[in-house]
Amino acid sequence: MRYLSPTGPRPYPMPTNCTTLSYAETGAFSSLLTDYIVRNPALAPFYHRFPSLENFAAQIEEKKAVYTPEARKRLVAALRDQYGMAPEPEPAIENNILLLGEPTTFTVTTGHQLNLLTGPLYFIYKIASAIKLSRDLKAKYPQYDFVPVYWMATEDHDFAEINHLSLFGKTYAWDAANTGGPVGRLPLDGLAEQLLSQLPPEVPTAFHKAYTESKTLAEATRKLADALFGEFGLVTLDADRPALKQALVPLLEKELSGQVSNAAVQATNARLTAAGYKPQVYSRPINLFFLTDEGKRERLEPDVSGADCVEVTIRNTAKCHSQAELLALAQAHPEQFSPNVVLRPVYQEMLLPNLAYIGGAAEVAYWLQLKDVFAAFAVPMPMVLPRNSAEYISRANAGKLKKLGLTTHEIFRPLPELKKQVGAALGQEEISLKEQQQALAAAFQQVQDVAQRLDPTLVKTVAAEAQKAAASLAGLEKRLSKAAETKHETAYTQLATLKEKLFPGGGLQERSENVLSILINNPGFIQDLLDAFEPLALEFTVLEEE
Repeated sequence: MRYLSPTGPRPYPMPTNCTTLSYAETGAFSSLLTDYIVRNPALAPFYHRFPSLENFAAQIEEKKAVYTPEARKRLVAALRDQYGMAPEPEPAIENNILLLGEPTTFTVTTGHQLNLLTGPLYFIYKIASAIKLSRDLKAKYPQYDFVPVYWMATEDHDFAEINHLSLFGKTYAWDAANTGGPVGRLPLDGLAEQLLSQLPPEVPTAFHKAYTESKTLAEATRKLADALFGEFGLVTLDADRPALKQALVPLLEKELSGQVSNAAVQATNARLTAAGYKPQVYSRPINLFFLTDEGKRERLEPDVSGADCVEVTIRNTAKCHSQAELLALAQAHPEQFSPNVVLRPVYQEMLLPNLAYIGGAAEVAYWLQLKDVFAAFAVPMPMVLPRNSAEYISRANAGKLKKLGLTTHEIFRPLPELKKQVGAALGQEEISLKEQQQALAAAFQQVQDVAQRLDPTLVKTVAAEAQKAAASLAGLEKRLSKAAETKHETAYTQLATLKEKLFPGGGLQERSENVLSILINNPGFIQDLLDAFEPLALEFTVLEEE
C-alpha cells in the first residue's frame, strides 16, 4: 500500500557528492519508522503534527500561547549559570542564549546520553539535524528565531552504556567508580590515564581538553559539544539543576497523586499493539526516580506488600514515604526527583520553547507512546522528527566500489547478491546442474519402471542408486561453483572487506563508528553534513568524501 511521500522540495541544492535513498531501501530500520515516514494512517493517532515545514506555523502559535515569560527567564538564567562567563562561550552560543529571552524565539531539540568522545556517529547526526532544521525554519519563518538545543541526558544512570567507544576497530573504555547515580555528576578520575592517553596521536586537541579541563562528565560533554558545534550556535542544556527542577513541581504533584502517566501509556500501548506495532519502552506505575543522599538514582515504587510502608518505597533502600510526605518533599525539594523515559520528554517541553524533537528510530517509537501523557499534563507535544541518518564513504572506499563496478546504493544489498553481481561483471559463469539433475531423475524413473515390471524387489535398490547419483551430482555442482568463485577470489575478498568496513558487524556505520574515524582525515566533515542533510526530506543520506 502506498501512502504519502515524505519528500518535499529541498530548500538548498544537493551537493554533488551526496545522494539519498529511502529508509525502507536500506533494510536497516523498523516498520514503525518507515511507516511513520510515509504517514501510514494507522500511526496518525499517535502523534500531534507530522513534521513538515508548513505544519510549524500552527506549532509555533500553540507553543507561543502556553510558554510563559517566567519560563523564559528561568531557562536563560539557568543557561547563564551553566555556561558562566569565564571563559565566554562562542559568540554564536552567546547570541542564541540572548535570543532565548525573546518571545519570538523557539527551539529545535535533540537529546543524547553522555557517550565518551561523542560515542557512535548518530550523536553527531542528531545535532547536525537540529542545526540544519533551525536554519530551514528561519528561512521559512524569518519573523522568528530558532535555536538548536542539545539536551544532555545527565540524569541517566546506566554507566555501562556510555563508558566506551570504538575507534579504528579498537575499543577504548573508562573504568570509573560508578555509584549508580546520574552519570553527569561523575568526576573524571582515571579517565585521562585509562582512555585519553591511549588514543591515537592524531586525535584533535579539543577532544582531550574537554575532559582534562572539566570536573564532571556533564561539563566535559558540554565543552566537547561546544568545540564541535559552538560556531553553529548549538546550545547545550543540563537539566539536572535545582533552579530548573522548580518547573517540575506541578508534574510531580500530579504523578505522585494519581499515577497518571502510566494509565495514559498503557492505553496508548493497547492501541499501538492493536495497530500491529510493539511498544518501545516499559511504563511503570510511578515514572519517577528519586536521587538519594548517597548519590544513587532509585525508582519510586508503590507499596504492594502491605507491610511496613504506607504508600511508596524507594527501591534498594529501607526508605518509604506516605503520599503526603512525598508531595511535601516534591514541593520543597523537587531537585531530588528525576523523571524516567516516560516523563523526561514532558519535563523537556516544560522547560523549553520547543517545537520539534529529533531522535533516532527507537526514540521516535517511544515518543509515539506519549501523546496521551502530554495531554494528561496539559503540555503541547512537539513534532517528532527522525534524525538524519547517513553512510559516509571515504575517497579510498569510493574508489574500491568503483573498481568492483558497484554504486553507493547497491552496497546496501546483502553480500550474496553483491557477489553474484560482481561475479557477473567479471564474467563468472553461474554454475547450475539443475537440468542434469532433472535428466538423471527421469533416467532413473525409467529404470525403476523396468524393475517394477520384471522384479519389484529391485525397486528399492534402484531408488537408492538414484539417490546416490543425485547426491554425487550435487557435490559436483558445489565443486564446480567453488572453482568458478576461486577464479575471482581476490575480488570477492575485497568486496567482503569493503562491506564490513561500510557496515561494521552487518549494521549501519553510524551505530558503531566514532566521528574521529572520519574527522581525523576530513576536518570539514561536520560542515559536509550540514550541506548534505535536509531533515524534513526524511531520506537516508549517502555522503562521499570529496
